[in-house]
Amino acid sequence: MSKTSKKAASAARRAKIEEMRRAEKARERRNRIITISLSAVIVAGLVGWGGYALNRANEKDEQQAAAAKEPVRGEKSWPKKELTQNHVQGTVDYPMNPPVGGDHNQAWMTCDGTVYTKAIGKENAVHSLEHGAVWITYNDKASEDDIKALSDRVSTTPYTLMSPEEDQSGPIVLSAWGRQLSVTEASDPRVEQFLSKYVQGAQTPEPGAACTGGLTA
Repeated sequence: MSKTSKKAASAARRAKIEEMRRAEKARERRNRIITISLSAVIVAGLVGWGGYALNRANEKDEQQAAAAKEPVRGEKSWPKKELTQNHVQGTVDYPMNPPVGGDHNQAWMTCDGTVYTKAIGKENAVHSLEHGAVWITYNDKASEDDIKALSDRVSTTPYTLMSPEEDQSGPIVLSAWGRQLSVTEASDPRVEQFLSKYVQGAQTPEPGAACTGGLTA
C-alpha cells in the first residue's frame, strides 16, 4: 500500500471514529434529556399526588372538625351541676347505666386505647371519663363483628377504653363525661362523630389528665 493510500485509510478511520463519538455523544444527550424529562414527570406526579393527598387529609380533618361541632343525634346529656366529682370509697349508686359522671374512685381505669374483656369497676371508669376518655360498652346483644370492629377502633385511639356491660339496655353504648349515645351497630356514623367530639372534648372536667398508669383489671 502506498503512503497516499495509508494516509487516506488512516483519515477514513479517524473520520469513522469521530463519527462514532459524535453519535455516542448524541445518544448520551438524548438519554439525559429522556431521563430528565421522566424525572420531571415523576416528580410532578409525586408533587401532584402529595398535594392531592394533603388536600384530602385537610378535607377529612375539616369534615371531622365540622362533625365535632354538630350535636350528636340521639345522644343524652346531663348538666354539670348534677355530676359531682368527689373521690369516694366503695360503690356509687349512679342514676344512669353506664354512668357518665359523678362521684368516683380515686383510681382511674387505664384508658390509653385499652380493651377490657371483662366488666370493670364503674367508679374507676367514671374517673377515666373525668380525664376526657370515651368509654365504649357492650352486652350480649352486640354482634361479634361489631365487638371486633370497636375493639380495633379503641385499640388505636388514646383516651378510650372498652369493656362488656351486661346490664345496660342497648347493645352498644358510648359514654363521655355528661354525654351518652346508644347504637345498635358499630358502623353507625354517630360512633365516629361521638369519638371525634368527646375524646378530650370540651366537656372534659380535667383535660390532659393521665389515661395511663391506672388500674388495668
